[in-house]
Amino acid sequence: MNVSEEQDDSCDLLCLDLPVAEAIRSRMPPLPGLETAAAAAKALADPTRLKVAAALAEAGELCVCDLAWVIGQAQNLVSHHLRQLRQAGLAASRRQGRLVMYTLTDRGRALTHAVLDPAPTASPATNRT
Repeated sequence: MNVSEEQDDSCDLLCLDLPVAEAIRSRMPPLPGLETAAAAAKALADPTRLKVAAALAEAGELCVCDLAWVIGQAQNLVSHHLRQLRQAGLAASRRQGRLVMYTLTDRGRALTHAVLDPAPTASPATNRT
């Protein structure tokens, strides 16, 4: 980042709208909640894991064999990524005879859709002067 870009990211005037800033600050989630949310987001930061999640979102439920074929990766790699999605609370598994079936949790489905869906058109930011 060069100096001019750095200057564009900060105010030229020290100002603080204290009532607004205090109200927003009081509504900020506590650190443990942010750490959990960051871990969930991090779980989808890997392209292969995101592809696994996208396949589960599309299918609803799949076994590792089917997932491996759908995304074109080895079963052991898919299993590794599924384990990480489960640890982040984004996927769940259940045994069906000799198969292990995987689904996205509600949170996993919502986060996968949020990451994959095109971003909504942003409204212009309000300028404070």
